[in-house]
Amino acid sequence: MSAPTTEGTSRPITAEDPLPNVKHVVLVMSGKGGVGKSTVATNLTLALARRGNKVGLLDADIYGPSIPTMLGVSGRPVSADGKSIEPLERFGVKLMSIGFLLEDGKSAVIWRGPMLHGALQQFMKDVSWGALDYLVMDLPPGTGDVALTLSQRVAITGAVIVTTPQQVATDDVFKSVSMCEKVNIPILGVVENMSFFVDPAGIRHELFGKGGGAAIAEFAKAPLFGQVPIDTTVREWGDKGTPVVQATPDSSIAQTFLAIADRLNEVVLAKAGAGDGAAPLIDRSGGQGRRKLPVTQ
Repeated sequence: MSAPTTEGTSRPITAEDPLPNVKHVVLVMSGKGGVGKSTVATNLTLALARRGNKVGLLDADIYGPSIPTMLGVSGRPVSADGKSIEPLERFGVKLMSIGFLLEDGKSAVIWRGPMLHGALQQFMKDVSWGALDYLVMDLPPGTGDVALTLSQRVAITGAVIVTTPQQVATDDVFKSVSMCEKVNIPILGVVENMSFFVDPAGIRHELFGKGGGAAIAEFAKAPLFGQVPIDTTVREWGDKGTPVVQATPDSSIAQTFLAIADRLNEVVLAKAGAGDGAAPLIDRSGGQGRRKLPVTQ
């Protein structure tokens, strides 16, 4: 099966956009840590690639990069011309992560905000991403600097919100939805991860409760793209550096991720067809007329 292509569609791209050859920028984010956001991001990326899209994956989690491990990539990016950085590549997907630049993968990145902003800017502007249909960005948990920086620097197609079913997760994920609304990041859809477990006898167990994904989707006024079950093969293949969508594309769990990618693609194409792609209203010029981001006391 092949999804409709993104030909003829694109987010609004200005002269100052750091990603002028990328049609769509999609954030994978959550207000909560530990919900499997990087697992969703990597498998979603490979699912989009398997549907015939040219895709890149940017690990925007500077303090906790997971992409090198989950995609089994090591090595350091190089510069052919001394100006731009060549991204690493695996399974036909272009990749960039701070993890590729660390001498020791177990070392902590201890940076203040301005250094983080500078690294993100370099990963967008100075990396030779080339012509892409999608650049997927795996964001850190929370509603902090990274999402704010991106909202001010690049026209974002939208965000995919990841949650798990239980209230202790959704209480934080609601905040990420609110943040997106305040900084004009459209929410494309919601993925509920670790939704249930099916035991060897075929009995379904909702270990973390139910309904969290649907509640987030209703609050965000966005579709629930899918419910991803707990499946040990996801963890096993992820630890081996080959996400399950690539390792066993015909398995039921891989088909779940492929269906999520199809839903995402449909929403992106529908938004573009409806002309719903206006650039965020935030002034990126740095002038006195710059709009201040709202802060709730």
